[in-house]
Amino acid sequence: MKVVILAGGFGTRLSEYTDSIPKPMVTIGGKPILLHIMEHFASFGHKEFIIALGYKSEFIKNYFLSFHSLNSDFKVDLSNGEIDLIESQLIDWKVSLIDTGLNSHTGERVRRLKRLIGNDTFLLTYGDGVSDVNIDKLVNFHKKNGKMVTLTAVRPNARFGELIIKDDIVTSFKEKPQTSEGWINGGFFVLEPEFIDLIKDNNAILEREPLEEVSSLGQLMAYKHFDFWHCMDSKRDKDNLEEIYQSRKGPWKNTQE
Repeated sequence: MKVVILAGGFGTRLSEYTDSIPKPMVTIGGKPILLHIMEHFASFGHKEFIIALGYKSEFIKNYFLSFHSLNSDFKVDLSNGEIDLIESQLIDWKVSLIDTGLNSHTGERVRRLKRLIGNDTFLLTYGDGVSDVNIDKLVNFHKKNGKMVTLTAVRPNARFGELIIKDDIVTSFKEKPQTSEGWINGGFFVLEPEFIDLIKDNNAILEREPLEEVSSLGQLMAYKHFDFWHCMDSKRDKDNLEEIYQSRKGPWKNTQE
């Protein structure tokens, strides 16, 4: 399956870093969080990525253009500029880097990728959160239930929007009501391609009208994830992730044990 990663936001709540670089390029353990996310999907065999860019897109483009040199040891002959790789990290991924607009909202970014996504079921997540969610089990859950959209529901501290779930069907999708059960949208979606046709407004926010409509149609399923999930909205989040990574080497990497 193709993996769409939303990586174009301004990241204003992490301005200590995002004044200079886009949030997906903020590092955890010396590596951009975007790469951590991609490695997670790749560990389950999903290696075709579509990155929806916007704010400071040139940093992400340049990172992948220079990926081999940044992740390899090499020797340079300064007399002619010839480069020989000594230790090269070869990765069999395909990465499409698509500028989806500086000021586009999340729904519009997905809508602009329709041609690249095509007619197949696809995966989608945000470029600022890591989890040890088992992607195989998530996809199987989606296929078994046969709905248009499956999202991963998580239960961190109550500071995000909330889902009301009955028999694994999302009966209410509210952006930030801060009430009731405590389940929130943790990203890590599986979507059928017809979902994109529900994104009609050029300024659509994925988490509002499109997903609210899918929920009202009874076509939004929740895959409940009880284990590790962490987003990076603030410097405190970044510091927490760094501490977790250093102490446990990133629990999001131990996903298939």
